[in-house]
Amino acid sequence: MNTKLNVLLTRSFLVCLFLALCFGMVALLVSRQQVAMFDETIISFVQGAESPGLTAAAALLSEIGSSAVVPFITIAAALYLYFVLKHRSEVILLIAAIGGSAILNTILKKIFQRERPTIKIIMEEAGFSFPSGHSMAVVALYGILVYLLWKHISSTAGRTVLIVLASAMIVAMGLARIYLGVHYPSDVLGGYLASGFWLAVCIWTYRSYRNRRRYAVR
Repeated sequence: MNTKLNVLLTRSFLVCLFLALCFGMVALLVSRQQVAMFDETIISFVQGAESPGLTAAAALLSEIGSSAVVPFITIAAALYLYFVLKHRSEVILLIAAIGGSAILNTILKKIFQRERPTIKIIMEEAGFSFPSGHSMAVVALYGILVYLLWKHISSTAGRTVLIVLASAMIVAMGLARIYLGVHYPSDVLGGYLASGFWLAVCIWTYRSYRNRRRYAVR
C-alpha cells in the first residue's frame, strides 16, 4: 500500500475520531442540560420568521426526510448503482450508510431519552428528541450520494453543484425541524455529527476493503 493511500486512510480515520469526539461533547452538554441558552436563542430566531408559506415548506421538507420517503430514494439509488453502473459493492456501502444511520439513531434516542421541545410547537411529533432522526437521515443519504456520484462527475462546476445542493438540503432539513418545533437545535447538531461519524466510518471501511482487495491481486 503506497504512502499516499496510507495518508488518505489515516485522514479518514481522524475525521471519524473528530466527529465522534464532537458528538460526545454535544451529548454531554445535552445530558447535563447546559444547552438551554443555545437552543432557545436559535429557536427564537428561526421561528421568528413564521409564515404560512414557510410552514408548508418546512412540512414538505420533513416529509421528504421521513422514514416513509428515504427508503424509496435509497432503493432507487441502489437499483441505479446495481443495474446501470454495475457498481455492486457500492450498493452495500449505500445501504450500510443509510440503514446504519437509522439504527444508530434509534439506539441513541433510547440512551438519551430527551423529550421534545415545549417552547413553541407548530407540528406535533412523537418519540424522543436527541439526536434528530431527520438530520441523521439526510446527512447519511445525501452524504453517501455525493461520495458515490463524485467520481462520475468530471467537471468542477458539476461537482460544485452537487456539493451545494446536498449541503442546502441538509441545512434546510435541520432548520425545518427547528422551525416546526419538533427538535432543539442541539438535536439537529447532534444528528449531523452522529450521522457524519457513521458516514465517515462506512467510507473509511469501504476504502480499506477496496484497497486490500486491490493489493491482494497484485
